[in-house]
Amino acid sequence: MRYDRVIVVDWSGKATPSPARPGKDAIWAGLCEPDRREESYFRTRAEAANWLSARLAEGGRQLIGFDFPMGFPAGFARRLTGRDDARALHGWLERQIVDEPDNRNNRFEVAGAINARLGGRGPFWGRPMARAVPHLSAFKDSDHAALGLAEKRRAECENPPAKPVWQLMGAGSVGSQALLGIPVVHRLAAQTGAAIWPFEAPADLTLAEVYPSLLAAAVRRDGDPIPDRAQVRLLARALLNLSQADRLAPLLRVPPIAIEEGWILGAGHTRLLEEALGWT
Repeated sequence: MRYDRVIVVDWSGKATPSPARPGKDAIWAGLCEPDRREESYFRTRAEAANWLSARLAEGGRQLIGFDFPMGFPAGFARRLTGRDDARALHGWLERQIVDEPDNRNNRFEVAGAINARLGGRGPFWGRPMARAVPHLSAFKDSDHAALGLAEKRRAECENPPAKPVWQLMGAGSVGSQALLGIPVVHRLAAQTGAAIWPFEAPADLTLAEVYPSLLAAAVRRDGDPIPDRAQVRLLARALLNLSQADRLAPLLRVPPIAIEEGWILGAGHTRLLEEALGWT
C-alpha cells in the first residue's frame, strides 16, 4: 500500500486545555507528504479531532497514526460487548465516554464503572489522589489473573517500554489516552469509511496505532526542545518514505491475536524505520 500523506498524532489525556504557547505533553500532529512537511499543535482533543476530520475529508491515500492503544488484552471486548470484536468495543466506549470541548471528561468514572462490572478490583487503576472514584484505585492493586485478563497485550510484551493500557496515570501511561482517543478514531472511521488497522485490511484511508518512541534515538539526535514535536515529524517521515518505496508490507504482518488486541505499526522494525529516515 502506498500513501500520499502520512499523519502521526501524539495524543493527550489532559482534563484541561494545554497552554496557548506550544510545548510538550500536549497534542502534536506531524503531517508528511512528498513535497510538504508540517507540525501542528492543539490545545484540546476537540480541536485535533476537527483538524483530522478536515484532513481526511480531503481524500487521497492517507495513513493516520495515533499514539495510543486501539485495543485491549484478549477477552476484554467480550466481557463488555459479548463479542471478541475490537470494533464493537470501540463503539461501546464511544457511547460511554463524555469528552467536552475544553477537555473535561469522565474517563475515570468510566474506568471505575468497568472495574465494578468486572468484579471491583481492576483491571484499570490510576487516578488523582484527591479525586475519589468508586472502584478505581490510585495505585496498582489489580489482580489481572483473577479477572482472566492479561496485564499487557502481546504488543506491549514485545515492546517492553510500552505501558499497559490499564494504567490511567503516571509517567508513560497510555490508558487515559486510549479511553479518550478510541472514541475519536471510531467517529472518524464512521464519518469517512476509513479502515482501522489491524482490525481491518489497510485501505486508501487507514487509521492505525503507532508508538513514536520506537524512534527515541532519532528524536534525541534531532535535538528539538519539544520531543513530542520531533517524534511525530520523524515517524511520519519514516512511514511515508517506506510507503513511497512500497516497503510497508513487513510492518503490516502481525500475529493472529492482533485482530482482537490491536498492534503497533512498526513494532519490531525500528531499524527499518531509522533507515527510512535517511531516504530523503
